[in-house]
Amino acid sequence: MKKRILFFTFSALSFLSLSAFCQTADAVIAGGNIAVTSTESGKVKGYVHNGIFTFKGIPYAKSERFTAPEKPTAWTDVRSSMSYGPVCPTDPTTTVNDAFEFAFNHDLGYSNEHCQTLNVWTQKLNDGKKRPVMVWLHGGGFTAGSSIELPSYDGENLAKKGDVVLVSVNHRLNILGFLDLSAYGDKYKNSGNAGLMDLVAALQWVKQNINQFGGDPDNVTIFGQSGGGGKVTSLMNAPSAKGLFQKAIVESGSYITAFNEKTASQRVAAALLEELHLQPSQVDSLQKISYEVLNKAGKKAVGKVTAEMKKEGKTGGAGWNGVLDGDFFPNQPGDPAAMALSKNIPLLVGTTKNEFTPFAPSPKNQTMDDVKAGLQKKYGDKTDAYLAAVKAAYPNTGKPSEYTDIDLNFRPLAIKQANAKAVPGAAPVYMYLFTWQSPVNGGLYKAMHCMDIAFQFNNINRCEEMTGGGKDAYALADKISSAWINFAKTGNPNAAGLPKWPAYTPEGGATMMFNVQSTVRSHPDAELLKIASTAK
Repeated sequence: MKKRILFFTFSALSFLSLSAFCQTADAVIAGGNIAVTSTESGKVKGYVHNGIFTFKGIPYAKSERFTAPEKPTAWTDVRSSMSYGPVCPTDPTTTVNDAFEFAFNHDLGYSNEHCQTLNVWTQKLNDGKKRPVMVWLHGGGFTAGSSIELPSYDGENLAKKGDVVLVSVNHRLNILGFLDLSAYGDKYKNSGNAGLMDLVAALQWVKQNINQFGGDPDNVTIFGQSGGGGKVTSLMNAPSAKGLFQKAIVESGSYITAFNEKTASQRVAAALLEELHLQPSQVDSLQKISYEVLNKAGKKAVGKVTAEMKKEGKTGGAGWNGVLDGDFFPNQPGDPAAMALSKNIPLLVGTTKNEFTPFAPSPKNQTMDDVKAGLQKKYGDKTDAYLAAVKAAYPNTGKPSEYTDIDLNFRPLAIKQANAKAVPGAAPVYMYLFTWQSPVNGGLYKAMHCMDIAFQFNNINRCEEMTGGGKDAYALADKISSAWINFAKTGNPNAAGLPKWPAYTPEGGATMMFNVQSTVRSHPDAELLKIASTAK
């Protein structure tokens, strides 16, 4: 009896001790020599949150306006790096759609043109272990967004789960990153691709410094969604980025099929000078004009040149995008020389089922007769075939709106990119389609653009407004984030809980359909996309 009493007494004391430890252990540890490590430019001090070393706002480059990035100015003291750095100036946000802002929960940060900073999350510092490195490139096209814009971008959970080093990057955007002033002197010869040169500079920083953060500089995966996916595609075509990353993931961002021709980008610069009443000899004045004035004039210049090119029957873009300058981009993405650059880079590519369609929802009381009437205008005598193809691609389709809310723009581009990359002798390609439907707000958000990021980062707890935070969301995020981690480690995304995921080929068309019950299907929507391509 005494032994039993002693046992329970000891057990109770042990429980109380453990409880006391749990209650006193701090989620955040900061100060003193906590989380200090070295970079080429000087020492940085971050903090520890939930066991993850966290560094924010570390400078990876510096530059004057419209010039190539250089190494940042070195510092001698330990640099405090515990809060996010500035984001690139963009158009100010003056209004939002309340229901969608609820889901996205943006953090717009603070803006400053000197925005070349990055953030790092890792389990250990300087321990000699070579952890895979995942470098996140944010969305927003080439004009907006930042590394802190969405709560899903936070790298703590992915670093904790997969023992990877997560890096996210801010860089120059819009007119600051892509105004081609190369016609006005050697000083500005790289200005048309300055924003992408920032990303190369960030990858060079990773190559030179990430071992101090516990990462492997020779096992780097670049990944990004929407505009971030476009940046991944761009870097796969940039000779200066070769060797700085070993794997690539393009999420709803396979839209970069051509870079702006130099004649068009230089034409925009000439129109800008004209708009600002400046002579070519006064081009340096652009260094001092306020961003607000510059941005407004830049939009007018782009609009003017775009309209002129349309009248002239010329194809190609004139907006803020990469420039075929013969240096940073010597070839268009489809050229054999460009394709050869990324031949040995494994690619994971995909989209979401609904992308932008939830932003223009169908009328609430829409009937199947209404749907058919609308489809008749688009597809004529192919309407019944379209309806059958939707049902074949997505067997659970039931509501009238589910026949018309399917993305038919991003998906074909992802397939085009996969087909071009999946050639004999090249590194493997893996294709996915995220079809899980958010239950939040009466199902308004569906599998919309950006929905999948929370799952890839294992950040359901940070994105409950978008995902609902239910058990199905957590279970799917566990599987998807494991696939992303495995791909970063080995170039193969196969993971526990998912069906066997074969590499994609144009003939086989293996596509992982992410949902509560994920499946792999061969060309699941081929007939639907074929019919959709005939729309009037």
